[in-house]
Amino acid sequence: MDNLQADIAVIGGGPGGYAAAFYAADLGKKVVLIERGARLGGACLNEGCIPSKALLHATHALPAAGESALRGITFGPAQIDLAKLRGWKDGVLTKLGNGISSLAQKRGVQVVVGKARFTSSHSLAVQTTAGELPVEFTHAIIATGSRPALPRSFNLGHPRVMTSTGALELADIPGELLVVGGGYIGMEMGTVYARLGSRVTVVEALDSILAGADADLSRLVVAYGRKLFKEVRVKTSIRSLTMAGERVRAVMETNGESKEELYDRVLIAVGRVANSGELGLENTQATLDPRGCLTVNDRQQTADPALYAIGDVAGGVMLAHKAARDARVAVEAILGLPETTRHAVVPAVVFTDPEIAWVGLTEAEAKARAVAVEIAKFQWGASGRALTNDRPDGVTKLIIEPQTEQILGVGIAGQGAGELIAEATIAVEHKLTARGLAHVIHPHPTLSETLMEAAESFYGHGTHALPKKKSSRASQQGCQP
Repeated sequence: MDNLQADIAVIGGGPGGYAAAFYAADLGKKVVLIERGARLGGACLNEGCIPSKALLHATHALPAAGESALRGITFGPAQIDLAKLRGWKDGVLTKLGNGISSLAQKRGVQVVVGKARFTSSHSLAVQTTAGELPVEFTHAIIATGSRPALPRSFNLGHPRVMTSTGALELADIPGELLVVGGGYIGMEMGTVYARLGSRVTVVEALDSILAGADADLSRLVVAYGRKLFKEVRVKTSIRSLTMAGERVRAVMETNGESKEELYDRVLIAVGRVANSGELGLENTQATLDPRGCLTVNDRQQTADPALYAIGDVAGGVMLAHKAARDARVAVEAILGLPETTRHAVVPAVVFTDPEIAWVGLTEAEAKARAVAVEIAKFQWGASGRALTNDRPDGVTKLIIEPQTEQILGVGIAGQGAGELIAEATIAVEHKLTARGLAHVIHPHPTLSETLMEAAESFYGHGTHALPKKKSSRASQQGCQP
């Protein structure tokens, strides 16, 4: 096959990869985008963020229908058609994937389906269905993402032991489901299956679930989970998994006590690992860190001057929106443009019920670093919108630097927290003060008001909640803009 020439070769068609390819093409570069899967979008679209959120949305109707009886609206028993649910979910993925492909075509980005391997710092060999395609480039951006971690001791080679990829296929509704890992993947997928009717047991080796979030936020999810799930066990480790006929035997230990149980399926949700193998990196100067992630500088450049790495494969927080930000940084660095600020704040969202979202400094991090902060909170029980939604189980908190009154971080737990965190991200990114946020008019009745009310409470004059103590800041700041 003839050589393919490009200014920039992008390996991986996920949120980071296609964002990089599109941005470089928009800036006039000849770009080839290489994706080993049949559909662009990467793990996020095809086996992660999008299908999991689709299933969370679809299954939300099940508990909502039951809860509506309290409001005088009742429904008959739910009928679940798994094939139709899978088809609807897959239709969402197909529509999004086709949209990305169309955007690539209209931008003049050449998409190659195949497995890429570096043969030098400026060349690739791409194994396609038609044979090996040589690709030569000036720069390359590695955006190969990550995959679910599956420890060797858990890998029984049997479909009843699943990672998140298998769980999203919804082969059936297991009667008893064991979820190993109380992080965002385990809690989200556990929620989907519990709503569908599985008796779900979640086990977490640490002393709390959702360890990245502050405890006052995650406790709301724990409280809901203990009602929805059969059981939530912390400080629990899995000693072994073995097949027992068509069931999985799990031996686990909690506080020194061993327990053996049988499950119809087991979901392993203990994190993700970078897709850095089989790339031919030995033919370049690029290096890996101990976790298998490519080492990069603050411009996303690897140890090889011609190669850049972004997203999950470059380490750091493994989030799609972080990968998209990395993409802009890498492209601007390659083109010699004034770069996008690298050290931007990255919001995180866990789409459990209730949702949890946070950005910037957490209260736990402040304590660990001995950073002096003040906390301002607004409980959603005083929110008119939360009450009309019948979801007063929420809280909005601000982490504030006492002297400058700058908002260093924001945490939100409650229905729709993922949508609210964008405003908080702007506040942290642009170093807004609590007074500045308090004086922004928010529409009523909305959940966004909880941010304003939390800021107002910092000064001791929140409208819909009594302050715990009279704040000296009220007289200092008053209501002056």
